[in-house]
Amino acid sequence: MSYRPASRLFTTFRPIFRQPLLRRRVQTAAPNQAEAQSGFAKLWNSPVGPKTVHFWAPILKWAVVLTGVSDFARPASQLSLTQNLALLSTGAIWTRWCFIIKPRNLFLAAVNFFLFLVGSTQVTRIFLYKQSLKGAGEETKAEGKELKEELQEVAGKVEKAVKQ
Repeated sequence: MSYRPASRLFTTFRPIFRQPLLRRRVQTAAPNQAEAQSGFAKLWNSPVGPKTVHFWAPILKWAVVLTGVSDFARPASQLSLTQNLALLSTGAIWTRWCFIIKPRNLFLAAVNFFLFLVGSTQVTRIFLYKQSLKGAGEETKAEGKELKEELQEVAGKVEKAVKQ
């Protein structure tokens, strides 16, 4: 026996130190038990089920998609290009990411894909509106030149009438 107290403590508690610190609990379920679960029980116990954030995040993200869909009724002049580009890009990026992460969350991928569709539809509407403004601007310039010529003719006639 040693006179060093630390050595005595170590030898006393040696069996405790030899055990692994973290033990993983392994859930062993019989294969027939998993097959016997109902559809709701499978959803409830799945890695993307209602007990996880992987389920509730897409549910709440549908509000963003529905808000974008409600903007279809607004005129394109009132839409924000930067906001809809953000919807388009985040929808595309996160749709791809949903297939990479584990557990693979198809519900979240669907929400992000629809977000991409909404954003791309709105960006297309905005670009078409801006193109129509450019075409209308050229038409108004041509009409403005015609009106200017007509006004100059009328002004010339008025000056002649005033001089007489």
